[in-house]
Amino acid sequence: GPLQSVQVFGRKKTATAVAHCKRGNGLIKVNGRPLEMIEPVTLQYKLLEPLLLLGKERFAGVDIRVRVKGGGHVAQIYAIRQAISKALVAYYQKYVDEASKKEIKDILIQYDRTLLVADPRRC
Repeated sequence: GPLQSVQVFGRKKTATAVAHCKRGNGLIKVNGRPLEMIEPVTLQYKLLEPLLLLGKERFAGVDIRVRVKGGGHVAQIYAIRQAISKALVAYYQKYVDEASKKEIKDILIQYDRTLLVADPRRC
């Protein structure tokens, strides 16, 4: 059948992250590199927050590839984590079911709404 995939954007200030999420086996890469290779190391935990909050098993059935450009390192981190979160929500909405999607969305928003909603401050 056709490839099940979704594309979403994450933004922070001038940084833009584009995430493609498709059926897979839990691979998450940013600009072709694993999360643990993304700078700055001190903010890597921010990238892992969606996985820690939702549990690895929710990501186990998908591959997420993120491209990020613009902005500084810190803004990029926030754009990436938003793109990862939004990608999973969008994928579940389209290919899994509404209840699972709502569950994921609620967990993320309760913890930190900027995981799904762009921060209105430009700078």
